[in-house]
Amino acid sequence: MNFMEECFADLHIHIGRTMHNRPVKITASRTLTLTNIVEEAVTRKGMHMIGIIDCHSPEVQEEIDCHLETGRMQELPGGGYRYATSEGEVTLIAGIEVELAVGRGLAHFLVYLPDRTAFATFREWYQTKVKNIHLSTQRMYTDPETLVMKAEAVGGIVIPAHAFTPHKSIYGACVESLASVLPVHRFAALELGLSSDSDLADGLAELAEMTFVTNSDAHSTAKIAREYQNLQIKRPDFTELLLALARKEDRRVRENYGLHPQLGKYYRTRCTNCEELVAQTDSPRCPHCGKEGKKTITRGVYERFQEISTQLPASHPAHRPPYRYHIPLEFIPGLGPGRMRKLLAAFGTEMNILHHVSVDQLTEAVGATVAQAIDRSRRGEISFIEGGAGMYGKISLE
Repeated sequence: MNFMEECFADLHIHIGRTMHNRPVKITASRTLTLTNIVEEAVTRKGMHMIGIIDCHSPEVQEEIDCHLETGRMQELPGGGYRYATSEGEVTLIAGIEVELAVGRGLAHFLVYLPDRTAFATFREWYQTKVKNIHLSTQRMYTDPETLVMKAEAVGGIVIPAHAFTPHKSIYGACVESLASVLPVHRFAALELGLSSDSDLADGLAELAEMTFVTNSDAHSTAKIAREYQNLQIKRPDFTELLLALARKEDRRVRENYGLHPQLGKYYRTRCTNCEELVAQTDSPRCPHCGKEGKKTITRGVYERFQEISTQLPASHPAHRPPYRYHIPLEFIPGLGPGRMRKLLAAFGTEMNILHHVSVDQLTEAVGATVAQAIDRSRRGEISFIEGGAGMYGKISLE
């Protein structure tokens, strides 16, 4: 069976503005339009598949239709859209991120749909359950079971988003057990989020049969592909993606690439005022600075896992692929915009730089110091200053 040699996929990218400059994801960059996303994915990132999560917006649908009319984009027989340029092509998987009330809090879910017909049918129902169809991640007045049923009825799937972060996630904000919401097999996969990894998540026995996905949740073009996966599939389309997530017919996720959890913004419990780590997670008062308030102490993902884990971390099932700690180039010390331009001019895309270019080639392009830093990040020979309370961690090469 002839599989693609590589299929790098980032399935959670937001749209900041439409082609008419209308806001979609309020917190996302104004430059993050559908067209800019697919161009960035092809020319700079080197991705083969991307999931754009705000395709429910009427003006985003209009932008897709414009590309279909010009022939720049084609709807694939297996689902999804191929966008081609002179430098390459990428498959767009259309999706929606929604917010539901679950248990004691609010959680985000990702819905992916195969084609325009499915999207139109789903959107007829979707727009009756939200207040503003133009904006991203709208609160839906329904429940997870109904959401899954409506998606499945048109050939779609649902995935819990950034499942362990302290804000708007199923484990981080709502429940101790996913099975208390729905049988876990009803979800196509579970998105880990930037502050967790397979080792931590496999501390929950109920997730043993689930496929994990690692996505960027990008709010700017620079963040695209800060997390991604390498899929074992024959071609980049919706049908093959579903087979890979279900681990059927030899399709699968070959590797997950993600930030080391310690680089994540919510890895450790921390005070938002004095930025000190806090061991006590059930008190609103910081033991270091004394400040008190509902938002003073942000509970970390690491501490949340200590509360809800049912077995030892890294209790991996046989099907779990390797989790590669991926350090995005923007995190590399000494790699500023000038050197980044040199690397891209010499080697084409970030995926090529991260996966294929030799140390000698890197040294010739940007010097030995930066080249060695990139190589050490590839091999995991780095340490971290832990992130938390909305602040990213930092890498140390000392």
